[in-house]
Amino acid sequence: MAIDDELEQYLERLVGVLGHADRRTGLMDYCRGLMLPLKRKSVEPLAASMDPLHVQAKHQSLHHFVAKSNWSDDAVLREVRAVVEPVLGLERECYWIIDDTGIPKQGNHSVGVTRQYCGQLGKTENCQVAVSLSLASDKGSLPIQWRLYLPEDWTEDRSRCTAAGVPEGIAFATKIEIALAQVKQAQDDGVPTGIVLADPAYGDSADFRDTLTALAIRYAVGIRAGTSVWAPGTAPLPPEPTVGLGRPSKNLRRAPGHRPVAVKALALSLPAEAYQTVAWREGTNETLRSRFAAIWVHTAHKDYERSALRPPEWLLIEWPEGDVEPLKYFLATAPADTSLEQLVYVTKMRWRIERDYRELKQEFGLGHYEGRNWRGVHHHVTLCIAAYAFLLHQRLIHGSKKNAARPQAPALPENYRPRGSGASATACAGFDQHTSHPHRRSYRTTTSALSVLRLD
Repeated sequence: MAIDDELEQYLERLVGVLGHADRRTGLMDYCRGLMLPLKRKSVEPLAASMDPLHVQAKHQSLHHFVAKSNWSDDAVLREVRAVVEPVLGLERECYWIIDDTGIPKQGNHSVGVTRQYCGQLGKTENCQVAVSLSLASDKGSLPIQWRLYLPEDWTEDRSRCTAAGVPEGIAFATKIEIALAQVKQAQDDGVPTGIVLADPAYGDSADFRDTLTALAIRYAVGIRAGTSVWAPGTAPLPPEPTVGLGRPSKNLRRAPGHRPVAVKALALSLPAEAYQTVAWREGTNETLRSRFAAIWVHTAHKDYERSALRPPEWLLIEWPEGDVEPLKYFLATAPADTSLEQLVYVTKMRWRIERDYRELKQEFGLGHYEGRNWRGVHHHVTLCIAAYAFLLHQRLIHGSKKNAARPQAPALPENYRPRGSGASATACAGFDQHTSHPHRRSYRTTTSALSVLRLD
């Protein structure tokens, strides 16, 4: 089947869950536009590239589709997952990667914007932050859930939320609470159960880890240096014996000689031979390797409020050669006979979500949406993921990583100027002014868009 026909078939499948046939053109054009090599992928540039002779009308229709039309993001993302899931090879290995991403924004009117840490900038700045759950294997990965985080200064201001179109039922939830809700939803949706991977912002929470354990989900998550554990050969005291007729104590006890230690202190106490050099994958220029040690431990967070220790798990420590102290720490609920190499391989699989967000932002315009409302932001991101998923699917089934060419945007009419722009705006907008005029040819997105996916 020709690639254009495959794209048509894929998009028709997504149209089937939109609820109304009149939304077909909006989805088709929006997704195709996102695959173009445009520098800016907000609504107006997409409209200008899809219908250069009727930019204003196309802009209005695309804006209505993405900002106002009441279709379900969850339904579209479930259908996207249904397409990609069979080619990911999940029967061999499967991961659920939890992460959050920041989108820098100007002003304070866009939904969810406040001064908060933005990973993209590496500092606290004005931005939106969203939490996502990705489905991954050694072959590829894809976000399957995505939700904007609303800080308390937003959720406490209902008039502000109403103006931004935040649904009535959306109350304040921490990023960890959002992530756990996504995990539970994935279980309810029948997503193949994977090992949860997350950085210390999530993994350092004992409640987060305990909830995953209660859901019978294994994890391999980053933790911070101060996380406390019971070193091998140590443990809390049992509950204090009952004296007289008082209520018997049920909680474990700490005492001199019976105290947990921080994972950093434990790592520093290990002999040099406990650390081994392990390689986990080929990077762009070299094999990625570092020194690691693994210890079987019990975590100790508030175990004095518990009647029994948590089950044992692996503490994985990364201490690169030449560094003065360990670099990273992980907890993993893997079987006791898991090898050090396998522990390292699994914990390092989280790199895939970093790759996904880099491509989604740089090549598919995930952060380019200029609207301010809740629905528009989520719709735009859903369509970015849908476009990305098609190209990922093509790469997986056809076995190619990159095509030689990429599609060109149709030329714009000479008198076209984006709203609020100066005379040179079209030259700065990233549109190719040297392609043939659109009325002389029909434009269709092809797999040459795969050239934007550097999936090594």
